[in-house]
Amino acid sequence: MSQFQAIDVNEYYDQATFERIKAFAQDKPTPFVVIDTKIIAKQYDDMVHNFPYASIYYAVKANPAKEVLTLLRDRGANFDIASIYELDMVSDIGVTPDRVSYGNTIKKRKDVRAFYERGVRMYASDSEADLRMIAEEAPGSRVYVRILTEGTHTADWPLSRKFGCQNEMAFELLVLAKTLGLEPYGISFHVGSQQRDIGAWDSAIAKVKSIFERLREEHGIELKMINLGGGFPANYLDKTNELGTYAEQITHFLKEDFGDQLPQIILEPGRSLLSNAGVLVSEVVLISKKSQTALERWVFTDVGKFSGLIETMDEAIKFPIYTERQGELDRCVIAGPTCDSADIMYEHYSYGLPLDLAIGDRMYWLTAGAYTTTYSAVCFNGFPPLKDYYL
Repeated sequence: MSQFQAIDVNEYYDQATFERIKAFAQDKPTPFVVIDTKIIAKQYDDMVHNFPYASIYYAVKANPAKEVLTLLRDRGANFDIASIYELDMVSDIGVTPDRVSYGNTIKKRKDVRAFYERGVRMYASDSEADLRMIAEEAPGSRVYVRILTEGTHTADWPLSRKFGCQNEMAFELLVLAKTLGLEPYGISFHVGSQQRDIGAWDSAIAKVKSIFERLREEHGIELKMINLGGGFPANYLDKTNELGTYAEQITHFLKEDFGDQLPQIILEPGRSLLSNAGVLVSEVVLISKKSQTALERWVFTDVGKFSGLIETMDEAIKFPIYTERQGELDRCVIAGPTCDSADIMYEHYSYGLPLDLAIGDRMYWLTAGAYTTTYSAVCFNGFPPLKDYYL
């Protein structure tokens, strides 16, 4: 999509849904995000329909609101947990430990002990020190090892370098797991958040197959699970394929390598379930130029990188921004309200907003339901965390 093409809300929401969100938002002070839980339910049901053979573990970090967790709990979801605090959140609404995976490869000893004491028996790892600690604090548990993957250049929000290990190390760790009395259960990977190249899953699954076969042939270890992670994209300015297209191709890749008798397959969606359910509403605080001859306007709004839009860092995620103004579009820089010079969302990317946009107008940031409330700072410059509402 051209950045100077006016945003058509109908490409993201049906008219009745968007009007309902706007009506609810009308008298609320900005900034805030409105989440339509009906959309979350539909996205979840679509994932179950397209991947009927998979277990869905919602990535709680995307949005841990009680309204979201309760809805997914009732629909039968499992939960990918990254901290003791997230475990508390799902435990508080009655999620049982058999529906929880401790998916963070970086964790404190006391937290592993607490997870184990509360009944959690599945843990991710990618290092020897972590694996030995799991064996000591969570004896006999299932472990899966995360491998490094390519595809970072095709994901809007890459994840690979910090998490995972090379194939050979993953092989060695799973052999060690058995020696330590753990159950070597499977392999996980993540092709990067907002991954557009479906082929990234193909190469990762091929790596997994190789590890499965070597462990079986050389050590008699039969792995039982592949965790495909997340990465399924939401619709921002750049459109993506439908989930069904991803599912069809990924299913083909799996069957090509593993035949009809697939191991247990786990998915960890976050963004793809939540993003399209949310509209973030902000207000234009100031419109200015840096000189009398400057060709671009600076549009300052009351939400920024430190209040929910950190994923605009390096201009990675490009949110569709709708305003009710109908004037000609022209290039602008879009920045937040804080006293940090890094609080600029779009400067190098040529973003167009209406020339008749005025101070006090509202900006509707579409597909903003994931990674906005959780990335919002507590008190930078005294601004409170991003407010959220659930319909």
